[in-house]
Amino acid sequence: MKYLKQFMVILAFSFLGEVLHQVLPLPIPASVYGLVFMLAALMTGVLKLHQVKEASAFLIEIMPVMFIPAAAGLIDSWGILQPVIIPLGIITVVTTVFVMVVTGLVTQGIIRKGKRK
Repeated sequence: MKYLKQFMVILAFSFLGEVLHQVLPLPIPASVYGLVFMLAALMTGVLKLHQVKEASAFLIEIMPVMFIPAAAGLIDSWGILQPVIIPLGIITVVTTVFVMVVTGLVTQGIIRKGKRK
């Protein structure tokens, strides 16, 4: 019952994101609106972490399963991808390294800033 209640809280924030996505004509995914709402609720104390902790941990654990349909779609699109596989691979590697470097630098900056305080 606890998991169901926590899932319902997460779904409520997702629903708020869907509503805002329909109201605002911005090219921002509804899931991003929902995540921003949830972050704001957590930061302000309106929503406590213990109210969603177990359900969110479960969702993070099963997240790799959510990529299986996308991978199957790529297999179906092999004929389209085959001519551009090398440029696509290079772009994927370069952007992955770039994101890792930027994430590392930002994390180090936040840690240094936290140590100064």
